[in-house]
Amino acid sequence: MATIHIADADAARAAIPALCEVLADCINGGASLGFMLPFTPEDATGYWGQVAEEVEVGRTILALAELEGRVVGTVQVGLATKPNQPHRGDLMKLLVHRSARGHGLSRPLMDAVEAEAARRGRTLLVLDTATGSEAERIYPRFGWERVGMIPEYAMWPDGGFCDTTLFYKRIGSYALPGASS
Repeated sequence: MATIHIADADAARAAIPALCEVLADCINGGASLGFMLPFTPEDATGYWGQVAEEVEVGRTILALAELEGRVVGTVQVGLATKPNQPHRGDLMKLLVHRSARGHGLSRPLMDAVEAEAARRGRTLLVLDTATGSEAERIYPRFGWERVGMIPEYAMWPDGGFCDTTLFYKRIGSYALPGASS
């Protein structure tokens, strides 16, 4: 049975070795996640350390999925900090280790992070994902709306350009400060 939870900074730091394994596995499996090959778990340590710092200061929500006590999946929401965007967040890096796929972890990870984002006052989430990827096919099943595609937005881990598809999802409800209902 899987366990899904929102991590505080201590839990995020404790999970860094496992998160490094998950990220490296996904990149080595061909996912376009902002990193290039060759990529090892050790290469991910600095990235996950930064994520833990963002969790600590309240700028990132980090959800973790565990199977048999081992972190095998994750997703994040970066909370927009600009004064004109107090209602928005950026969904980032829905990752499930290839050995843990097929256990239905993506949906509960997404449900957990979306619920926490709504609890923190976010009503609009956005994301981008590689066009034609497995990830692009999953988001509409979770209620996300496709906005469009940007050509040659990023690169696949082994080189070559990849397009990106943009999505959004409305969650929760937000009242503008000073607005009457």
